[in-house]
Amino acid sequence: MVKEDIVEELTKIKGIGKAKAELLYEKGFNSIDKLKKASIEDLVKVEGITETMAKKIKNQFKEKIEKKEVESDKPKKSESKKPATKKATEPKVKQEKKKEKEIKEPKEEETKQEPKEEIEEDEYKVKKKPILTKDQKEKLILRKNIKKRTPHFLREEWFRYKRIPKNWRKPDGITSKMRINLKYRPSKVRVGFRGPKETRGLHPSGFKEVIIKNVNDLENINPKTEAARISGSVGTKKRIDIEKKAEELEIRILNI
Repeated sequence: MVKEDIVEELTKIKGIGKAKAELLYEKGFNSIDKLKKASIEDLVKVEGITETMAKKIKNQFKEKIEKKEVESDKPKKSESKKPATKKATEPKVKQEKKKEKEIKEPKEEETKQEPKEEIEEDEYKVKKKPILTKDQKEKLILRKNIKKRTPHFLREEWFRYKRIPKNWRKPDGITSKMRINLKYRPSKVRVGFRGPKETRGLHPSGFKEVIIKNVNDLENINPKTEAARISGSVGTKKRIDIEKKAEELEIRILNI
């Protein structure tokens, strides 16, 4: 098979894009059979594939095998229902014995399928939370409540002219009614709408955000109180390396 055909087959698997399919092909996984036989440790060696992603790929193959087994069992059940005419001629003792066998058979199948149901996707991992003082936790809740009641600040006379956008600008001019605080005018930005000083600049989770541009920047982060935010200018290859390193150092990334 040509490389392009193999890459297309690999992209049909959930979680594998074109770039990852090419990396798998270069590492020697030039067929789906080799992917099935490969262990999770072999898949993790490929760049851009984490442990969770490798487990998901392996689970997809297991689900396909289970579906095939279920489809192969269906005609057997229909065959057991066909000999209805013979039951009328046979004596009652034989009929009762056959019924007992039919009841026992599905129970054995259910016991076999139970361990397969346990092999499912990984459980949801709770996101890491910062270590905060009691006062900081209270102030975060207070800031959230203040945010709910703060109005959406709009520019003066935004509704009057199409050329005026809605973004906030301080009202100015001798004849400005909004500047003088006359009735029936929208609310202005004031000090009273501001949140507590202790929580200014913090993420809603409570972490202090630190912008990351490369792997070395993660070493300067304190994972107890700070979280990383990957810069928008970072490419996918470098982003994957940052995510791997963050998992090792137990640092939370806010924009995954």
